[in-house]
Amino acid sequence: MENKEEKKEYCVSITEEDVRKAFEKHKTYLDISLDDFLKIYKDAFKLAIERVNGVTVGEIMPKKFISVSEDSDINSAIDLLAENGVTCAPVVNDDNIVTGFISDSDILTSAGAVKKHIFRDVIRHLIGEPTPHLHGTIDAKKIKDIMTSPAIVVSLDNSIKKAAEIFNEKRIKRMPVINKDGKLEGVISTTDIIKYIGK
Repeated sequence: MENKEEKKEYCVSITEEDVRKAFEKHKTYLDISLDDFLKIYKDAFKLAIERVNGVTVGEIMPKKFISVSEDSDINSAIDLLAENGVTCAPVVNDDNIVTGFISDSDILTSAGAVKKHIFRDVIRHLIGEPTPHLHGTIDAKKIKDIMTSPAIVVSLDNSIKKAAEIFNEKRIKRMPVINKDGKLEGVISTTDIIKYIGK
């Protein structure tokens, strides 16, 4: 039975360059046997995986993105999201450090919509960890009052494989990209990774 890692690898396509490099590795060009071909194919497959896994988040993330100041009023943030056609954005402080993430769900909750909580959220609250919206936020005025914090982030130099693992584990589709100082550099989404692999 195939394991999960093997299933993931099937999403990688082998290019002619991968096959050429694999051939060069074996120095085999004529009278190739089935066994030799299979060895070359497996090497080409590994090279394709290494090529994709070696790509960093910084290399594929879009150059254009928006962020919201934590001191912005909620209405201004709503306008900014609407103008840019997005439903969520990273929240930053005056030093461009990511302090949270704002989504349409956060905004709806601040407007009085009930947000369901799972048992894990209650436990987080009891041990003193941040649990946005566990209490009413209908009187909130600023983004920092309703944002989800801390934000789930990925580093600029992390591989897209690492980013994909975070997306899968956290069940999210978009997250801020930070540099080594924790400052915002961009935003990456699952769609960005899928588009890259599709190329």
